[in-house]
Amino acid sequence: MVDLSQTGAVSPGHSRGGQGCSGSGNNGKKTSKKSRARRGKRGRKRRNKKNNRNNKTPPPYLPPEAEEGNIEYKLKLVNPTQYRFEHLATQLKWRLQEGRGEAVYQIGVEDNGLLVGLTDTDMKASLKTLKRMAEKVGADITLLREREVDYDLDRNSRKIAEVLVRKVPDDQQFLDLRVAVLGNVDSGKSTLLGVLTQGELDNGRGRARLNLFRHLHEIQTGRTSSISFEILGFNSKGEVVNYSESRTAEEICESSSKMITFIDLAGHHKYLKTTIFGLTSYCPDFAMLVVSANTGIAGTTREHLGLAMALKVPIFIVVSKVDLCSRGTVDRTVRQLQRVLKQPGCNKVPMEVSNPDDAVTAAQQFTQSTSITPIFTLSAVSGESLDLLKVFLNILPPLSNSKEQEELMQQLTEFQVDEIYSVPDVGTVVGGTLYSGVCREGERLVVGPTDEGRFLRLKVGSIQRNRSACRVLRAGQAATLALGNFDRSLLRKGMVMVSPKMNPTICRQFEAAIVLLFHAKTFRGGSQVTVHVGNVRQTATVECLHGKDELRTGERAVVRFRFIKHPEYLRLGAKLLFREGVTKGIGHVARLLPPFQNHDQNQNLDQNLPLH
Repeated sequence: MVDLSQTGAVSPGHSRGGQGCSGSGNNGKKTSKKSRARRGKRGRKRRNKKNNRNNKTPPPYLPPEAEEGNIEYKLKLVNPTQYRFEHLATQLKWRLQEGRGEAVYQIGVEDNGLLVGLTDTDMKASLKTLKRMAEKVGADITLLREREVDYDLDRNSRKIAEVLVRKVPDDQQFLDLRVAVLGNVDSGKSTLLGVLTQGELDNGRGRARLNLFRHLHEIQTGRTSSISFEILGFNSKGEVVNYSESRTAEEICESSSKMITFIDLAGHHKYLKTTIFGLTSYCPDFAMLVVSANTGIAGTTREHLGLAMALKVPIFIVVSKVDLCSRGTVDRTVRQLQRVLKQPGCNKVPMEVSNPDDAVTAAQQFTQSTSITPIFTLSAVSGESLDLLKVFLNILPPLSNSKEQEELMQQLTEFQVDEIYSVPDVGTVVGGTLYSGVCREGERLVVGPTDEGRFLRLKVGSIQRNRSACRVLRAGQAATLALGNFDRSLLRKGMVMVSPKMNPTICRQFEAAIVLLFHAKTFRGGSQVTVHVGNVRQTATVECLHGKDELRTGERAVVRFRFIKHPEYLRLGAKLLFREGVTKGIGHVARLLPPFQNHDQNQNLDQNLPLH
């Protein structure tokens, strides 16, 4: 054996300690070392705990309360006086009006956003008062979530509550949000809508989508080729209202305070013009991009994502068919989506939703920030995480507030014609969206422009909204209008029905400020492209590019377009999208050129004569 004292590995102190005893002294030294180490660890823990108490984490904050909007902060609502209660009820009425029938109350939060929290007793009393306030103004409350505020270790745990207040449906004044459903062919769009609106899970072979198809070839191929509309309702308590409990759309409308109208669009590339028309014409509030978990980003997925972003439609993503593949495959698809969303062209912040708390947060942040993109992973067969999507849709607030809605309603009537039908015993029926004003039964309007640039007089018969009768149509709402025996052959998609007082302007040529998203070579004058502006879809010739001879991908210019078939009604500043093969561009209408500028002025007067 080696003598440690000769190697110099033992300090003088150790050698002195070893003189009193031989073998057992080493074990004693080892034990004392271990005990010192344990005492040292305990001491560090106590010091860390003390430091944590001295350096408390700062109290969490919400953004300060805004004067406008439908979100209200209340520290507590315990036993208010009658005068105070009346004031609180009036305040609630204002918040409901701002949110078009919905308001969110944060209980236990000061006006500056400090999360103070309440004890259980105070929280119960505050919720009871809020319920009384809601009953007074004809609304119901739903507790969205409770959170503990534990930033101070010396105090008892306190909670803050987030409460949704929603008006009970009254005379069809429900909140209506439109959601365009995008995604590649066979990603499960129609099946997901069938499960949401019918209330029954799919059998794995497409049974749920059969009620959504409009044509025989769609049933045979399983592929959507036309635009169809499906409705999902939520009552004042936040419960789902769909065809599982209601037999007709009218019953769903009667018992719903909030309606989600899904616009089911085509996924196949050959129906792209139909998909673009649905996005530009029906003015969706949001877009839901459905991606199949087993195939990932494929086919038209990127193109649909790009279209929604170009038209500035807020988008959320649903990864479907998670029952068909392993968790690893689902995670790989989600990571692939996150990479695409974070790319410089998108600049989005993906937010994966995995529990009800995430769904509430996602719904609120989604409309406040244009960069937030929630991602849901679910199955229409097993029903996995389907409830999270319902929670999200239930809480999702409208993009426009009541003030913007009132301003649009003060303007003259303008109705976009998107669909034309002939209904037995009713006559000609047009479907579309009321862009501005108010439309009532029996109202006299003018419709046009015709191929000659004229506007024709007509009278609105009955109005139906979501397949149920409606007396008054307000700005932003979609509906069908019966026009009686008006000649259907005089109507086409892309026309507008406006008030005779408006004296609408029409144009054959217009200028637009555009950016060329993609072109294989160069974009020059003389090219022909399909132009989409709102509900207008027509081929146009590029007359000239101002200040440039040609455009390459990513470049901007002011371009003059000329419709090749007939004049159209356009609005200044309207979003524009044009395409031809792989060529794509976006922009906005910058200038309308006088109609028929090559014709005689008298002829123009004759054409506008029916307006007066």
